[in-house]
Amino acid sequence: MFSGIVAAVGTITRAASNGDGLRLRIDCGTLGMDGVGIGDSIAVQGVCLTVVAHDARGFEADVSRATLSVTHGLAEQRPVNLEKALRVGDRLDGHLVAGHVDGVGSVRSVDVLGGDARIVFEAPGELARYIARKGSITVDGVSLTVNAVEDARFEVNLIPHTRQATTLGALAPGDRVNLEIDILARYVERALNMPKGS
Repeated sequence: MFSGIVAAVGTITRAASNGDGLRLRIDCGTLGMDGVGIGDSIAVQGVCLTVVAHDARGFEADVSRATLSVTHGLAEQRPVNLEKALRVGDRLDGHLVAGHVDGVGSVRSVDVLGGDARIVFEAPGELARYIARKGSITVDGVSLTVNAVEDARFEVNLIPHTRQATTLGALAPGDRVNLEIDILARYVERALNMPKGS
């Protein structure tokens, strides 16, 4: 599990074919690899990946075809948001994030207001019912609060720190993003739709 509080921006420096998926090499930037071992989880642009090799500068992880089919931005050299998995006792400053991307959305508009930015995204139709005003959503691994919702579109506000400390500050209309809905929304829907007596 993760919190959606990005610890560093790293870079995918290599994306090589590996069976029917990819083997990624990621420079971890300022994340630091202290305490990271083989088999540990690191969220990369919101996607939970397993460390299969590492050194002081970064790590490698495999991405399956199934993951590539429901995510965006892992198959190319580019900056990526990074977060190590939570440990028992860590602060939860964002919200509970599984690192299991639900779908790919798109940026509809970006309005810079002083140091802040208001961004409107469009989610895939099947995810729209899980997005609620003042609820949480994860965009490219960043925990955000939804300010407004209209049909499949939702709006968030980015403070200057978030714009500078994550890849979201570089977003422009038409860009694609990884979305993970609040896991609690899925459990609530499941509970409401269970037949009585089950």
